[in-house]
Amino acid sequence: MPSPDSRSTLRVAMALALATAVSLGLARFSYALMLPPMRADLGWSYLTGGAMNTVNAAGYLLGAMLAPWWLRRFHARPVLLVSTVLTGVLLALHGAVRGDVALYLLRFLTGWASAGTFVGGGLLAARLASSGGAPPGLVLGIYYGGAGVGIVVASLLVPPLTALPVAHAWQWAWMGLGAGGLLAAAVTGTATRGWQDDAATAGPPEPFPLPRFAFGLAAYLCFGLGYIGYMTFIVTLLREQQRGGGFITAFYTLLGVATVASSWLWAGLLQRHRGGVPLAVLNALLAVATLLPVASAHPVAVFLSGALFGSVFLSVVASTTALVRHNAPPGAWPRGISAFTIAFAAGQIVGPSGVGWVADGPWGLRGGLAASAGVLLLACALALLQRPLASSERANPA
Repeated sequence: MPSPDSRSTLRVAMALALATAVSLGLARFSYALMLPPMRADLGWSYLTGGAMNTVNAAGYLLGAMLAPWWLRRFHARPVLLVSTVLTGVLLALHGAVRGDVALYLLRFLTGWASAGTFVGGGLLAARLASSGGAPPGLVLGIYYGGAGVGIVVASLLVPPLTALPVAHAWQWAWMGLGAGGLLAAAVTGTATRGWQDDAATAGPPEPFPLPRFAFGLAAYLCFGLGYIGYMTFIVTLLREQQRGGGFITAFYTLLGVATVASSWLWAGLLQRHRGGVPLAVLNALLAVATLLPVASAHPVAVFLSGALFGSVFLSVVASTTALVRHNAPPGAWPRGISAFTIAFAAGQIVGPSGVGWVADGPWGLRGGLAASAGVLLLACALALLQRPLASSERANPA
């Protein structure tokens, strides 16, 4: 049995993971399930459908850039909880509008709010991982794997709501996602009440040596650009392949369950390596997962793709937090995590619209996903060039 300290640490990690479920699983990745009915109802092109996620990523970028300012003025836990509540409210408001302009605005604001959730939670998870109560790689994996919980919830919630025999049934799905986000915020707040979010343990603010992480940041930007094409359009591709609702629900649920399992699959890898090796290995696996449904529409290939993609993609995010933890003093963590989050967000801005633009051409969605796989392979090559910092550099980050 785990020790009491270990149980407490893992319990807090799981509570923080619900915030990731909202900021990524519900606020972003559920859009893959929402896109086919919205596209059919509103007459969108692939480019317009992708642009909705591009706008969401632009809001996320703004939020990531503002996060260091928020975290200098407030403790990370209030930033996390307020942002999560706001994200839930904004998701519900998607169900009250049908115009493209209003939807663009809501997607932007949702991205902005969810960035506060993600960066605040990432900082708390990094501090929790250093508390000694549980293996650091496992703590980070649980936090980022929480997105899988949101994916599973969305996969079980969205299809039946969008299938309701009413006009614009997708609006009910957005309201359901908003309610789920608010419930998750309440659980996270209750479960973390009394936990000491002691910013003092992080030390005074310190500079983060951005130039020394140039290859890691470039690789992470490419990851953001490449993975989001799959998460935006994979369900639409399955619809084009005439897959039914049951098949798609099973596929997306498998992807979400695999995301949760990734907490345990890659914890050792994140703990053993201080440089860019984990980031490189995981991006290479993602490229394979992205190419599988391009190469074959066979159900085995499709489900293998979902399982592999789900078991890897959020561990890429965890690997960058681990990279910051391994190579920078605690006082530099907020700036380091924010820098990687900004690179991530910048890639996501280009990805959905880029894949949508390719998909509107003669190559279709298969061509768009193939382009995403190519970018992920570039991320792998760049990550291999990221070396760990020497002890003297870690002690003197400026």
